[in-house]
Amino acid sequence: MDKLKLLLSAALAGLLAYTRVILIPLALLIVMMSVDYISGISAAYIRGELSSKVGLKGIVKKVGYIGVVIVAAVMDWVLFSGLKGVGVDIEMSYYLGLIVTIWLIINECISVLENLGEIGVPLPPFLMKAITKLKKHLEDKGGNQDE
Repeated sequence: MDKLKLLLSAALAGLLAYTRVILIPLALLIVMMSVDYISGISAAYIRGELSSKVGLKGIVKKVGYIGVVIVAAVMDWVLFSGLKGVGVDIEMSYYLGLIVTIWLIINECISVLENLGEIGVPLPPFLMKAITKLKKHLEDKGGNQDE
């Protein structure tokens, strides 16, 4: 477990040192992952389904999210460095990393709202609708980049 923590810390530190562009979205993702985990545990407790195995699976999944962000940021670096190497200079960087991070933040927001709804917290209908539309818009924009 200590080696996993060390590896994750080193990867995250390297990513954060490499760029400040993705720092705030990454911090927001970590906050939302924590809120989602806590709200998920609360919802499971209320349903009478609290399980350490399911909780551990949730933690592993959240660590995987950070891995996806790291892979996207590496792909950005490879793409932009490769293009720069052949004389194509693009000003925008961390496009994939930023899109992936924002997409994961939106997923976490949706999950938190679903968990809070299960707990019995009244939710304004427009909030879930707005977040769902934002997710769809982001997915549509990301999909159009392939064309």
